[in-house]
Amino acid sequence: MQSEEIRALRKELSLEKNLDIPIESILKQIEIFEKGIPSLKLFKPCIIGDGIKIFNDSEKEDYIRQFQSALDEGRVIKFVPASGAASRMFQKQLAVTVDSENYDFNFISQKAAQGDKDYKAALEFFNKIHHFAFFEKLKETIIDNGRNPEDLIKSKNLFDLIKYVAEKDGLNYANLPKGSILFHSYPDGPRTAFEEHLVEAINYSSGIDKIVKVHFTISPEHEEGVKKLFTELFSKYGNQGWKLDVGFSFQSSETNTVSVTIDNKIFRDTDGKILFRPGGHGALLKNLNDLKADIISIKNIDNIVPDHLKDETYRFKKILGGYLIYLQNKIFEILLKLEGDVASEKIIDDAAAFINSEFEIDLWAKLKTKSLDERKNYLFNFLNRPIRVCGMVKREGHPGGNPFWVEDEHGEISKQIVETAQVDLSNRKQAEIFDQSTHFNPVDLACGIKDYKGNVFDLKIYANPNTGLITKKSKDGRELKALELPGLWNGVYHWLTVFVEVPKITFNPVKEINDLLKPEHQPKR
Repeated sequence: MQSEEIRALRKELSLEKNLDIPIESILKQIEIFEKGIPSLKLFKPCIIGDGIKIFNDSEKEDYIRQFQSALDEGRVIKFVPASGAASRMFQKQLAVTVDSENYDFNFISQKAAQGDKDYKAALEFFNKIHHFAFFEKLKETIIDNGRNPEDLIKSKNLFDLIKYVAEKDGLNYANLPKGSILFHSYPDGPRTAFEEHLVEAINYSSGIDKIVKVHFTISPEHEEGVKKLFTELFSKYGNQGWKLDVGFSFQSSETNTVSVTIDNKIFRDTDGKILFRPGGHGALLKNLNDLKADIISIKNIDNIVPDHLKDETYRFKKILGGYLIYLQNKIFEILLKLEGDVASEKIIDDAAAFINSEFEIDLWAKLKTKSLDERKNYLFNFLNRPIRVCGMVKREGHPGGNPFWVEDEHGEISKQIVETAQVDLSNRKQAEIFDQSTHFNPVDLACGIKDYKGNVFDLKIYANPNTGLITKKSKDGRELKALELPGLWNGVYHWLTVFVEVPKITFNPVKEINDLLKPEHQPKR
């Protein structure tokens, strides 16, 4: 931006009454749009034995025991990002209803047979409507609207059926949070994704006192409906003896980011106001920080399975958490020794050996050029950071992040979760490294955000601002560029990071509504 534009923008922003974002931050964001975000430099993929760990049976059982002890001490909380609306889940189905007056069911079938993804999805949705957990509730809603659901199905009225599921005259699912959608069927009634996560928490984040600690991030516009739903759940599971400590928070408006046009000019809405957007999942670092919790187990709202498949999920959640606790105990022990006035060569060597064994980073060459005090301070600063243990599943073409060893501008190598958009795939060598990746990030994390003295780290300073994402969106039919902040998985550059292979059954996301038709989300036959 030119200096005149900056001055005018400063003046305009200074007059904004409800602006929570510092003006300097907004100007910095615009600069990021203009300069672009530099691509990460991939060093090599993280693979089994070189960046991704596999535990033997004895280690798994030991970590489960350590996790259970932490549960009994009340140290564990489950954190579920759940603020997004379900609109994208119905994107394909709603796309075919736009010009529905000109189409009939035969036309839909023909388009589906020709391979059109939207029509194929809409047709599958119609043909298997009875298999959705929300079908009985849908029938009740249609009857309440004075119509017969079976008549709609017999007459192949696909468009009205879609609207009764997605829009306001029906279940309104496209405008609700994903957590409020009925995901799975059971003999005693269907469960929403929110309830399924509560059940999962009961099974791996509650101790002997039966206190269940869960925190959901939600949107302000959904607060009333979500809390009403949970009031019913508190009654249901409270009667079973569980003490539900469930918290909610919103994504802070301080973490919103400014939008720009394709040519990096300030984007304004139809009223001429500057458009600010939520800063992506990276904004939730503040929510995580505000928990002031000890051991935090993180999982996305849409990655949940029915009861008959949950056992392996519970088991590996405990393994990841238990390994985190093992690392914490060892690190805190080392830090207390390094903090002392006298740090012997043995303490230095033990610390370096531990880092090499658990984090797979060899510091011997770097340390040998330093004095004893310099080595002590270097190792202390290296270990005194937040810790994350990240589950990784074998790669099967899922969109999203992959684990890599990444080289920064100082030549330092570290383990990072990298999104496709962060890599310069026009660079042949970088593209080859990217294609060699064997695993995928399912967002299955155990995090430790307290230091060895019990103080909560300021997580903002452990995120790399140069690892955000610039994405293309639209508003009022116009294209725009949006900035997503470094997140809970990609961009937390300066955490101590370990990747652990977890089985595929722990990753069964529901990105589209038809994903609920997959065998993993259907009742056990």
